[in-house]
Amino acid sequence: MEIRQLLYFMEVAKREHVTEAAAALHVAQSAVSRQIFNLESELGVDLFIREGRRVKLTPIGKIFLERIKHAMNVIDDAKREVQEYLDPKKGTIRVAFPISLAAYTLPTAIYAFRKKYPEAKFQLKQGLYRELIDGVIKGDYNMALIGPVPMEEKKITPRILFAERIVALLPIHHPLAKSAEINLLDLKNDPFVLLPEGFVFRDLVINACSEIGFVPQIAFEGDDIDALKGLVSAGLGVTLMPEVTLVDNTPRSTVKIPLSEPNVTRTVGVITPTERGLLPTEELFYEFLQEFFTKLNHFKD
Repeated sequence: MEIRQLLYFMEVAKREHVTEAAAALHVAQSAVSRQIFNLESELGVDLFIREGRRVKLTPIGKIFLERIKHAMNVIDDAKREVQEYLDPKKGTIRVAFPISLAAYTLPTAIYAFRKKYPEAKFQLKQGLYRELIDGVIKGDYNMALIGPVPMEEKKITPRILFAERIVALLPIHHPLAKSAEINLLDLKNDPFVLLPEGFVFRDLVINACSEIGFVPQIAFEGDDIDALKGLVSAGLGVTLMPEVTLVDNTPRSTVKIPLSEPNVTRTVGVITPTERGLLPTEELFYEFLQEFFTKLNHFKD
């Protein structure tokens, strides 16, 4: 079994078309077909179902693909580790993150890190909460920023960097817009705008409302934090969001108001795999994150 065969196999599995895979690999179609045939012969199973010019993975082919993806990640990490051993300040950091940390938290940390290590490079991947956890476990990446931090999850090592306050965002003409602070219960009759199902922050908002006795009326959904800001700005509802997402500015025609009751917060941190070590440059960034947010929180206090 050769690495070339595995690369060809992964490309064909991705595109479900031998000709398209060959074009992407810049090799002849016959070369791809031959290598796939040799791989199947060596394994003694059919990895693909042929449907004219298109192909689809067999059940065992799907299992084999997942194992090969993991193996290729390990090989890539091994190559990067050798390179970064020579000079970790010039390596590449693969880090995943949720949408709620995309606007301020992660960019701020990366900017500060690259001021110190200007030749370091980043590969960034956005994902949903469960995708971040599974990606770290499977080896798609070795590190993910996440909030809230999953403290009971197996096969990952969690590290809390800070706790952030959740605030209300209201249209500027809302009856409570001039309040210094509000009780979340005061919004029980208001329409809410929230992230879609599958976003853990949506669950955080719904749970906060449920704990004080009401189920929020969800009028609209937005695909990201900026979309929620726009919906509130248009007067279509109210929402809760991490205060850090409003650091640079409060959107036009909205007001940010702290919650007096309940005190809603979430932890933000970084997760790493328990069964794999970080690469040298990743280790550098991991240690930097802890130091950076410790200093930042001390400054805020």
